[in-house]
Amino acid sequence: MNNHYHVRLDKNEFTFCAAHFITYAGNICEPLHGHNYRVSAEIAGPLDENQYVVDFIAARDALLAITRKLDHRVLLPTSHPTIQVTQVGDEVTARFEERRWVFPASDCVLLPVSNTTAELLAHHIGEQLLAALAEHGFTPTSLEIAVDECQGQQGVCRWGN
Repeated sequence: MNNHYHVRLDKNEFTFCAAHFITYAGNICEPLHGHNYRVSAEIAGPLDENQYVVDFIAARDALLAITRKLDHRVLLPTSHPTIQVTQVGDEVTARFEERRWVFPASDCVLLPVSNTTAELLAHHIGEQLLAALAEHGFTPTSLEIAVDECQGQQGVCRWGN
């Protein structure tokens, strides 16, 4: 029987508070609202010469840096087919049909996603974590990111096996 190893990062520090809205059912757009998101990560790979999958500290610090960039911000999708997000100077404008929101640019994170769902936030966070881990010379055999938006409602994205 083969051994498979992974580490799980699931700390209170991986919480971020952010506002967003999503569209669904074609033309329904939620009101702007917020969540206290909590992120966890499962990172798999073979044991290295130190007998661990990945340095906990490096992975923890990378995930913490990612979640801190999202904290106390408005999350806006830049690839949405019907929400137009534009930045002019210090302002960001989001438009959906007749609705319009204007925010200070410093309060926003413009995300390369088509909707700010928990699933796509998990994908975005995972891509950022994979890039950070690669900078440390580590490529996991699999990665799973879960974004909990409401104490037990999680969007999950998994890479690899």
